[in-house]
Amino acid sequence: MEFLTSAVRATAHRGADDLLSAGLSLAGLRGALSPFADASAPTPPELRRRAIQNSWKGIADLGPLVGYGEVYGAVPDVPGREYQAFARIPGARSPHRVLVQIPDAFDAQARCLIVTASSGSRGVYGAIALAGAFGLPRGCAVAYTDKGAGSGYFDCATATGVALDGTRARAGATMLDFEPDAYTAESGIAIKHAHSRDNPESDWGRHLLQAARFGLAMLDEARPELAPFTPQNTRIIAVGLSNGGAAVLQAAGLDDDGWLDAAVAVAPNVYLPSCGRALYDYATQAGLLMPSALLDTRFDSIPLARGSFMEEWKARAVGLRATDLPAGPAEALAHLHTTGWTDAAIATAATTVASDLWRAFAVTYSSAYTRSGVGQMPGGFRFVARDAAGAVRGPGATERAAWWADAVGIPPGAGVFIDEPTSPASIVGDPADPALSGQLGLRELWIGDDADALRLRESVAACAVTLPRANLPLWIIHGREDGLIPAAFSSDAYVAWLRENGGDPIYWPLAHTQHFDSFLALPGFGDRYVPLLPYAYTALEKVWRHLIDGEPLRPSTPEPKPRGSGALSAEHLGVR
Repeated sequence: MEFLTSAVRATAHRGADDLLSAGLSLAGLRGALSPFADASAPTPPELRRRAIQNSWKGIADLGPLVGYGEVYGAVPDVPGREYQAFARIPGARSPHRVLVQIPDAFDAQARCLIVTASSGSRGVYGAIALAGAFGLPRGCAVAYTDKGAGSGYFDCATATGVALDGTRARAGATMLDFEPDAYTAESGIAIKHAHSRDNPESDWGRHLLQAARFGLAMLDEARPELAPFTPQNTRIIAVGLSNGGAAVLQAAGLDDDGWLDAAVAVAPNVYLPSCGRALYDYATQAGLLMPSALLDTRFDSIPLARGSFMEEWKARAVGLRATDLPAGPAEALAHLHTTGWTDAAIATAATTVASDLWRAFAVTYSSAYTRSGVGQMPGGFRFVARDAAGAVRGPGATERAAWWADAVGIPPGAGVFIDEPTSPASIVGDPADPALSGQLGLRELWIGDDADALRLRESVAACAVTLPRANLPLWIIHGREDGLIPAAFSSDAYVAWLRENGGDPIYWPLAHTQHFDSFLALPGFGDRYVPLLPYAYTALEKVWRHLIDGEPLRPSTPEPKPRGSGALSAEHLGVR
């Protein structure tokens, strides 16, 4: 396979260490993080187990009220083998990680390969709770890619990164998940999504199709008596959530050879310049205005819209008066409305504002889109470790050792923080809101006309999807109250564009549904919203039955109902 840049690492997972939960089962996945015997030098099996557990916790709500394992979903023991390697898209500076799980009970009659890409910027197991949970128990092989992002963090001070088995290694000693092409000891922590200089998002579809190629090749290796595995004799279903969903839709538009038999995209971060909005556009807008807009009294009862952080939001409203942007709550809210935001999406986005995720996205994506290396990020941002007093320090050995298993690919998190150069002279508006000046600079990259702004918008344009083939079964699911990737900016626009061009996708716009199933455990949050994963599993099941048994693909759109303070039931999901 000419696209591989490393040897293939093959491992067996049976007994107390299976494919789907690394032997933890549902109870273990719900529990405390799987420990390391030596926190400074965890073993590859320990790292894998914890990476899988964190990946489950990141996109599934496994709590007692949401019904995972009872109302929907399951975590059976699935023995089998894994194959992983580093692969490279033509022209890319850095590799992406590909991984294939092949169950011992692979269904030789169905011959199915599920191919997926991680949500967000997560590591390679990032979609296991979606693609793995559906495919592995049904005897499908599952191929994954981190799509040029992931948690293979590189520490510039010690010149160490992540090897193929997840352990730390020094640059030059072995092939690394990511190594920046130039850095100094003071450059901080380098992260592939932000610092590869590849604009990986523009290649997400190619990453996914390359993972499919790797999947077929590893099936040949694992089951030679059934080889060759080809797109003509193997059913290939693409599925992804959020950024993974965008990778699926990119791949669908690039699949000129007809490899994909069906595609399911859940809450996709899909971009159409003609009728949608780019994540960077609305994230930098929301990061500036939403703190003020959420002070409006209509959000008084919204979970996480009220709390100690409101003082920071009030400082934002004051600080905006020093700019030409809408400042007060009413003005900021009205402006968001005129650009397509709904109250329902803003209400859900209170969690994003409270956790400072808009700024986190903008910092990482601005660097990716401008193709900036570590130490060269727009606005002088960098990623660092901090001590208890907040001072910048070098990361410790135990922190570095856990990054591959614990980090989500975008700081802050796993002991990595966003560092922003500030001084009294640089602060705009209220000194109680020192982040405002940096966020204004990040917004300027979208609306400005300097070289960095032009480069950023050129990179965003390169991420636009193209039309899939007319006969590809395509299923899109999106929560109407998604406050991170609002459907109005993404799926609504994409589906309308497909239909205008003769496409006939299945589209489920779901009431009482938002972006993060893992947020449903927050106080008051799960009362209002139902999880997304049950609908993704339902769509995959119907696609599976269509491809295997020829069943028709025209189900009714579900009618979800909030569960309130009680436990979720099938009636709340409203699947007919």
